[in-house]
Amino acid sequence: MDESSREKRSPVKLEKTAPAEAALRASDADRDRTADILREALGEGRITAEEHAERVGAVYEARTVGELEPLIRDLPLPDRPAPAAVTRPYDASVRPGGEPAENLIAVFGGATRKGRWRVPRRTNAFALFGGVEIDLTEAVFEQREIVINATAIFGGVEIKVPENVTLRSTGTGIFGGFEVKVSEAPDEGAPVVTVMGFAIFGGVEAKPKRGKRLRNLRARA
Repeated sequence: MDESSREKRSPVKLEKTAPAEAALRASDADRDRTADILREALGEGRITAEEHAERVGAVYEARTVGELEPLIRDLPLPDRPAPAAVTRPYDASVRPGGEPAENLIAVFGGATRKGRWRVPRRTNAFALFGGVEIDLTEAVFEQREIVINATAIFGGVEIKVPENVTLRSTGTGIFGGFEVKVSEAPDEGAPVVTVMGFAIFGGVEAKPKRGKRLRNLRARA
């Protein structure tokens, strides 16, 4: 066994994560921080696009902190504080925060979410040689701020929102397109949908659907 192999298998980093901590349920923030480390590693050439796709898929399927640690064990960790929460309850009387994110995964296939459905505070969309469609035009918004974390690798993610909803973007295209038709709703109380993530040899598209409007900005199912 060569020296580099021994370094990768070294138990030193594992000792930093106590068994009790490893068994903790992973939060959306934990998954997002892990995905950010993988994205930076891809941009720096530390891992290939194939390795990145495999690991990111595992990130959003991980249930515990211990399942996330091996995915970045061989990568340098950035020395920065955890990002602040970007969402707040739209109507605290409807439902408390902390509900789990919804994961839509399309690998050599498709995944669709549309019709009358309750939009969670966070939705993770992952497309690898496949397509994900998210239609919010008939959805029920129970939070004012919604985050959609979209990752498209040799695939596509399409997002449709009502015309009177604010649409924002913090995504990036790497040999791909990340096209979000940013718009601000005239009503200050309108829901805000932020699309984040990245596209590699793929595409993420988000835009308002003409003729579709939320009739009640505080609609409840």
